[in-house]
Amino acid sequence: MKLVLHVGVHFTEEDRMMKCLLRNADDFAAQGTVVPGHGKYRAILRDTLNAMASAPPSEVARDVLMDAFLDDSDAGRVILSDANFFRTPKTAVEEGIFYPAAAERMTSMATIFAQDDIEIFMGIRNPATLLPILHSKAKKPEPAAFWGGRDPRDILWSETIGQLRNAVPDIPITLWCNEDTPLIWAHIIRQMAGLPDDQKIIGGFDLLSSIMSAEGMTRFRAYLKDHPVMTEHQKRRAIAAFLDKYALDGEVEEELDMPGWTDEIVDEMSEIYDEDVAKIAAMPGVRVLMP
Repeated sequence: MKLVLHVGVHFTEEDRMMKCLLRNADDFAAQGTVVPGHGKYRAILRDTLNAMASAPPSEVARDVLMDAFLDDSDAGRVILSDANFFRTPKTAVEEGIFYPAAAERMTSMATIFAQDDIEIFMGIRNPATLLPILHSKAKKPEPAAFWGGRDPRDILWSETIGQLRNAVPDIPITLWCNEDTPLIWAHIIRQMAGLPDDQKIIGGFDLLSSIMSAEGMTRFRAYLKDHPVMTEHQKRRAIAAFLDKYALDGEVEEELDMPGWTDEIVDEMSEIYDEDVAKIAAMPGVRVLMP
C-alpha cells in the first residue's frame, strides 16, 4: 500500500488542501486512490502513536488502522492529511526547534507500516512569518521554553528535515514553500494522488481565487480559455503575472507581531530561509517542488 502523509505544517493552507482532496475523492477513488475523511482516522492514529511512547504496537495495529483508512474500499494508495501529525500549534516549536517530535512520530509510523510504501508531503513556511504565529499559540511561550536560547535566525527547517532523514532514511519527503503554493497548488494535489500534470482536478485554482480579485480571476480564466494548450510551466508564469497585477493586498501581505523584530531582521531571516531551502533540496531522499 502507498501511504501518502500530508503532515502540514500548520498555517500553510493545510485545511484548504484537505478540503480540495476531499472534493476530488470520488474521482481519485476511481483511479485507486482513497482520501478518507479525517474523522475516520485522525483520532485512532494519534492514539496509536501516543501509546507507542510506552509500548510497542500490537500485532493487529496495522490491520485496524488500514480498516479505518480504507473503509472496505479497494485501493493502492491512501492520502492522509493532518497538520497535527507531528505536533499541535501549542508545541510546534520547543527550545528553538521546529516539530521536535517529527522524527519519533515517523519512526513509529515506519514500525507500524513496515510492509507499506510511505511518503511524506510537507509544506514549509518562512520562519520570519511563521514563528510569530506559533509563539502566540505556544503552550510555553517563555523564552527558555520556546526559543531555547537560540536566535530566531538559527531556527531552521533543515534541522527538522535532517532529523527526519536520519530517523527514516527510506521514506522520501516531498516539500514545497508555502510562499509558492498559489503557483503550484494543482501540481501538489496531483503529486499526492500520483496523477500527471495534464489531468484535470476539481479546485485547481481554489487558493488562487482566495488571493486574487474577482476581476483578476475572470481575466485569468478567459486567458486560459484563449490558450487551451499550455505547459505547466507556462501556466505558472501566467498565474504569477496575473497575481502581480490583481493580487488582493490584504491576502498576500502579512503583518508581523513580534516585539523587537525589525525589518532588517525579517529580511535577513528571509534570506536565510531561501538558503535553507536550497540546502534541503540537496538532501538525499528529499524533493522540493518549485514554481
